[in-house]
Amino acid sequence: MEIVQVVGFGLIATFLVLVVKENKPVIALAIALVAGSMIFLFIMAPLQSAIELIITLSGQAGINNMYIQTLLKIIGIAYLSEFGAHIARDADQESIAAKIELAGKMLIIMLAIPIFEVLIETVMALLPGGA
Repeated sequence: MEIVQVVGFGLIATFLVLVVKENKPVIALAIALVAGSMIFLFIMAPLQSAIELIITLSGQAGINNMYIQTLLKIIGIAYLSEFGAHIARDADQESIAAKIELAGKMLIIMLAIPIFEVLIETVMALLPGGA
């Protein structure tokens, strides 16, 4: 089971960070960064399979590909900005973490604007006397 490997690796990395942190905080941060990156890379293959399945199913359902791509980009931005913010917090940089999260939220809003536009146009067309 993949989750057992990920959790086991994460716990080992956590133990190493706790042991090393007292004497070498920079090395402890490096261990945490490498461990986080390795976990992220480990989940990329299953994630790619899931994305391919979503694209296939949406194609079969006749959903516009632009909506699926936008949705996947939004999910990616959310996860990456959270990941980056957690790394910044691990380095005790709360201010930078907050800025990373804010940037992620702003990018998500920018990506969602075309979807909001289509939604508003659809609602307006359904209203009596609409466009």
